[in-house]
Amino acid sequence: MNMPLSGPPAPGGNPSRILAYDHVGIRVTNRQRALAFYGALGFVQSASFTSHEANEMLSPDGVRINLIFNGARRPEGRNVLLDEPVKLPGITHPAFVTDDLDALQVWLGRQGIAITEGPVRIGPRRVALFIRDPDGNVLEFNQLIQQEEAAA
Repeated sequence: MNMPLSGPPAPGGNPSRILAYDHVGIRVTNRQRALAFYGALGFVQSASFTSHEANEMLSPDGVRINLIFNGARRPEGRNVLLDEPVKLPGITHPAFVTDDLDALQVWLGRQGIAITEGPVRIGPRRVALFIRDPDGNVLEFNQLIQQEEAAA
């Protein structure tokens, strides 16, 4: 299906433009542990939504996540979307852009946070590594490759 990359929506398509990505919600089982983990990554709580069992966290550069504090702990911390033989539909992971994947990798090692995959080049525009939070949620960190590097 060919969709235009810019301009007005296709006939019968969404008449409202999607302007930006706001946040991703990450369900966790333990509020304090999650706040400490995501805080160490650089996120700071900017709002709390107690009636929704959630918060909003921001990185210093304005990247926003929401933590949802009503997760049920699964045996051995298994991720229902990734670690089970039947692959259910759903969002498997957020992917963040970083400016220095090497520095992140060294820091993760010092913190005792295991890299579950990578660094690995994925396609022509990024190198990625993957980690898991204490609840088994997968987080991807990408360093984008400049066009000159990609052509080399």
